Amino acid sequence: MGFARACSVALVGVDGVVVEVQADLEPGVAAFTLVGLPDKTLVESRDRVRAAVVNSGAAWPQKKLTVGLSPASVPKAGAGFDLAVAIAVLGAAEVVDPAAIADLVLIGELGLDGRVRPVRGVLPAVLAAAEAGYRQVVVPQQCAAEAALVPDVSVLGVRSLRQLIAVLTDGEVPEEDPGDPAGRPDPMLAGLLVPGAGLGTGLAPGRPGGDCADFPDLADVTGQHTARRALEVAAAGGHHLFLSGPPGAGKTMLAERLPWILPPLTRQDSVEVTAVHSVAGILPPGEPLVSRPPYCAPHHSATMQSLVGGGTGVPRPGAVSLAHRGVLFLDEAAEFHSRALDALRQPLESGHVVIARAAGVVRLPARFLMVLAANPCPCGRHTVHGAGCECPPSVIRRYQARLSGPLLDRVDLRVEVEPVTRSDLLGQGGRGESSKVVADRVRQARERAAARLAGTPWRLNSEVPGQELRTRWRPAPGAPAQAERELERGLLTARGLDRVLRVAWTVADLRGRDRPEALDVAVALELRTGIARGAMSLTGAGT
Repeated sequence: MGFARACSVALVGVDGVVVEVQADLEPGVAAFTLVGLPDKTLVESRDRVRAAVVNSGAAWPQKKLTVGLSPASVPKAGAGFDLAVAIAVLGAAEVVDPAAIADLVLIGELGLDGRVRPVRGVLPAVLAAAEAGYRQVVVPQQCAAEAALVPDVSVLGVRSLRQLIAVLTDGEVPEEDPGDPAGRPDPMLAGLLVPGAGLGTGLAPGRPGGDCADFPDLADVTGQHTARRALEVAAAGGHHLFLSGPPGAGKTMLAERLPWILPPLTRQDSVEVTAVHSVAGILPPGEPLVSRPPYCAPHHSATMQSLVGGGTGVPRPGAVSLAHRGVLFLDEAAEFHSRALDALRQPLESGHVVIARAAGVVRLPARFLMVLAANPCPCGRHTVHGAGCECPPSVIRRYQARLSGPLLDRVDLRVEVEPVTRSDLLGQGGRGESSKVVADRVRQARERAAARLAGTPWRLNSEVPGQELRTRWRPAPGAPAQAERELERGLLTARGLDRVLRVAWTVADLRGRDRPEALDVAVALELRTGIARGAMSLTGAGT
């Protein structure tokens, strides 16, 4: 009788659970039994592992083989357990030393020829292994850079099972031919990128400061001075933004340029975003670490499950998680299903989403900056003087009511995007500021906010609770008087007043003030209500 164990990791959402893979050999009729709540893909690993072991030059044990995945109550899914199962079997057969693999974490899929194929979710899996105290990890060579992002963990990247057996037996490690014709993508990476999983996730082409001609520069937007300033305030404080206006006014152009005025992700944020993208299968090969804020723009036909996450079995990340620490842009917001939009209310407040399914409960990160864009009516010409809108008032009311009051109450900034004038379109008013200039002001404003919020659980003004704004960080005496009057008149809710104060702090940070004054609160109130009060025209560039 032979027994050996190795370790792997089961992913539940973006959280990992270390799984002990136990292999037991007993005399009897040759059979291979796999237990421990495996899914269909994992059950099929019996045939993959057997063929991979034989084609790697090792003998398959002709005994009764039982492989158990412990803890048995945790659902296991995917082909990432293949490598651990194969090594545990070889350890039970004493091809490799069982003691040498007992604390080894192995992640990877096996091809029938013994090659190790990359799998999704390597980064969160290695993070879970490190948190559990494991320090040696074996992953596919293509995923080694991703696994190496976790500190204090020794990572071994292998291309085949033969190489791993040679390492464990102190033999000569064979060279593996990549076998990829020149000019063709590596077929081994096919399992990493899932077609259609991105929900419009990506980044606009080009890089700041680069030579790319199609770099989405904010200077390309003509006119729209109020909307540009609102975009800057949204980026500086992490405030949600609603853009309303006729078609062709530039709402989509503004939203697409928002990621380029956001600061680069911190190391911790990069790891969080990379983990989500790795699990979702949208992490670009060759880029193990996402360093820029993601941009997710799902189509208006997206379902509630695709937005917040879900699916059969273990829930998968949705658009709110794919946009974590980045921008979620909902174009034609009024065309989204009302249930899908209202499902965003909880993650907008908490910064995460909790999905309960029969297979388990998953908590996914969802700290994103939301931008809504919508037309004022079905034809889009309701707010344009002399444009000839023929929509009946009842149709306009029903169309605008698709964005519910509770959802809009969580949006800090509401801007009416006016049609572009002839002078602006022909460039007679000059080009606006570039993304690089605006991004520099946003960075400085965030640094001021971070210094003020140091030692607290918050980093952005949009995250600070209203109680703290009213007691700990108060604006100048008499500054919020106008906003308080709007609360008494019923034009602001209690949540709305708190959000006006948050925006006022962001405006003050952009202007380099120590605390908001009456003009800063007036600007925040104008951006919150969408009612022009003349405050925006009194401020300087960007504020």
